[in-house]
Amino acid sequence: MIVTSAVRHAAAGSAAVLFVLPVPAATASPVTSAPTVASAAAFREPTPPVRQYVDPARLNRKGTQVQPLPGAPGVPEVSALSWVVADASSGEVLAARNAHRKLPPASTLKALFALTALPYQEPSAQHTVADSELTGIGDGSSLVGVKEGYTYKVSDLWNGVFLSSGNDAVHVLAAMNGGWESMSRRMQEKARSLGAMDTHVVSPDGYDAPGQVSSAYDLAVFGRAGLQDPAFTKYCSTAYADFPAGSWSYGIANTNRLLTGADGVARYPGLIGIKNGYTSNAGNTLISAARRGDRTLVVSVMNPQGGGGLAVYEEARDLLDWGFAAAGRVQPVGSLLPVRTKAAGSAARAVSVTREGPAGRDGRAAGAAPRAGSEPAAGGDARVAAPSGASAGLPLALVGSACAAALALWALRRRAARRAG
Repeated sequence: MIVTSAVRHAAAGSAAVLFVLPVPAATASPVTSAPTVASAAAFREPTPPVRQYVDPARLNRKGTQVQPLPGAPGVPEVSALSWVVADASSGEVLAARNAHRKLPPASTLKALFALTALPYQEPSAQHTVADSELTGIGDGSSLVGVKEGYTYKVSDLWNGVFLSSGNDAVHVLAAMNGGWESMSRRMQEKARSLGAMDTHVVSPDGYDAPGQVSSAYDLAVFGRAGLQDPAFTKYCSTAYADFPAGSWSYGIANTNRLLTGADGVARYPGLIGIKNGYTSNAGNTLISAARRGDRTLVVSVMNPQGGGGLAVYEEARDLLDWGFAAAGRVQPVGSLLPVRTKAAGSAARAVSVTREGPAGRDGRAAGAAPRAGSEPAAGGDARVAAPSGASAGLPLALVGSACAAALALWALRRRAARRAG
């Protein structure tokens, strides 16, 4: 890109300076995206299409919301209290039921935990667990088997979070990222930056806590954002892994039955994964994503009322099947993209720049810069991402250069005027 600038004086010997600032070239340099692999590679968001007008209040209505076109398949009858089917590329919500109903999320909240904490440690980094990091784990929690005094790679702990839904692994990772309260606060900020306004974080592991809620809409937002992070996608799509236990290791399996095909639940073709959950208060909850052809869908399902403990998988299967069959045959009823205002955009940028939190046991501050290329822009929308790196500094550098040139030229004119006088 060629950038030109000029500095002119309004009149000879005048101190007034007119700056003509650099104008970026109209054509941006091409960007090449890596091909998408459904089972492991992160979903790469293409340039969003022109967005159609959608009634912003529609998803606030009770009941099933869908706008079928001729030939559209009927929405399946499912028993979940709320659910959402959305296109992961455009963020368009294809259909939903009680999308903003606030309900306990159970371990699907770990998706938000991962979006918040994943960028801050390298997968190969090692951490020795202290006893204090394993205190406060709720009774009856799902555990992967983290032990005091054992040393784990960060990637092992994340496998424990995604595969075994281990609250012990969450507690250790939270301690490494500033502590439980700091993590709750940062998760809340992350949710707001993504446009997830129904979520209230009390316990980062998703354990039942008074006032802790989310919604099918917010869970779908978290799932879509996770697909844009290669590390998140890798962990959530891993079916089996070895978990270390000192001098030996043991196998762990992902508890998402649509991914593993366990307990008589058939695997879903093209499933990427994401996160399932269960507590006695929340019932069964699930965020699922699957790819078929060039289309990727995100489905969230909260608390099915019939069919037993495995119904959440079968209802998610039915909704995914419907979403793929309905491609191009329904008008969107909403969007997962956050509504951006000038004030909201400034707040999101401020959060991304002024991250807080004390240093973890590994000496790395919880507010440290994330791993390069690891943290998606708020809402996954590159058009509203806070500027960073050389591209952010370029306009300021050019303005500074123009100012310096103008001042130098003005000083030369002043000296020339004095000599002439």
